[in-house]
Amino acid sequence: MPDSAHPLAGTSRGPVLLGIAREAIVREEDFRFGPWQHEWLREVGASFVTLKLEGDLRGCIGTVDAHRILGDDVAHNARAAAYRDPRFPPVSHCERELLQIEVSVLSAREPIAVASEADAVSKLRPGIDGVYLEFQQARSTFLPQVWESVADPLEFLSELRRKAGLPARFWHPSMRLSRYTVEKFK
Repeated sequence: MPDSAHPLAGTSRGPVLLGIAREAIVREEDFRFGPWQHEWLREVGASFVTLKLEGDLRGCIGTVDAHRILGDDVAHNARAAAYRDPRFPPVSHCERELLQIEVSVLSAREPIAVASEADAVSKLRPGIDGVYLEFQQARSTFLPQVWESVADPLEFLSELRRKAGLPARFWHPSMRLSRYTVEKFK
């Protein structure tokens, strides 16, 4: 579902989620989860936290499938994005206050029935779908925000396969795709 149709749309939840993420980053290991004041933070949910510094990616960690309460998930993913994203060194003390934080709350994944690469490309919804790819042990995902830099569906799918460690134009009948949407807060 598009951002405006998400269950959290139009609420004051964004500032709460962003506050949880920032507090988890600033307080590092001293941060304690909850107890969460809002009932919606105690519901099971999946999130991604994306960190940028001067417009450049500085960390991004998340949960595709919900398995813990949303408040804990956001706090955990914020701390992981800041200190445990393997692509970057840990965020330094002086960088903490300069970080731009984006929290994405994910909908449940739904399978996309596809028979071929061309079929997959035709069923992707640019700007709307986050996509999760699975083939044997290979897994990867792109949030819908990736469409901003990779607008072509075939290129999007190729980059997703590369991210999973597969050749860019690889296709196999047992490859599985699923989609999800996000409500994002910056």
